[in-house]
Amino acid sequence: MINTADQKTAENGLELALPGPIVRALGNRSVVLVGMMGAGKSSIGRRLATRLNVPFVDADSEIESAAGMSIPEIFAKHGEPSFRAGEARVIARLLDSGPCVLATGGGAVMDPLTRALIGEKGISIWLNADLDVLVKRTKRRNDRPLVEKIKELMPLREPFYALSDIVVYSRDEPHDTIVDEIMGALAKRLDAAAGGEKQP
Repeated sequence: MINTADQKTAENGLELALPGPIVRALGNRSVVLVGMMGAGKSSIGRRLATRLNVPFVDADSEIESAAGMSIPEIFAKHGEPSFRAGEARVIARLLDSGPCVLATGGGAVMDPLTRALIGEKGISIWLNADLDVLVKRTKRRNDRPLVEKIKELMPLREPFYALSDIVVYSRDEPHDTIVDEIMGALAKRLDAAAGGEKQP
């Protein structure tokens, strides 16, 4: 696992992380963002996809489109087991569609099949955000769970997030700073240094 806490500044090599070598090293694999709601998977993911010049896909939006109803409606009508099964099918389809930046729902990695698919066909990145950051961000959205729900879910989900290939700390910094760190971590993970050549 690569942890960007070990990468202090851009001077430590993040500026060498060019998109071309990273995309070539990814091949057909996708960059899969995991983490709690409010961690920035969609906002950071869009910027990362632009940097890599690959599509950005939000799994929750794709699930809603496939089901013809919102995620709360799916939960209410069919229950969580049915939702998770559908989520696994949608993520499997998206991972088969070639390289992209894929933002997953907060509970996606709780499903063993989904975890296995991400491990096989993607490079997973946990956007790890502290509780206060999550609370601050989720207060902006009326459809987000309350603080108590976040506190309840974090200890259940974080052991699964921690299985990710890369951990990046999502905090109150410009999103482009977080993207720089992701690019550096991807380059390190994929051995995709500047120019496509390994550094001595």
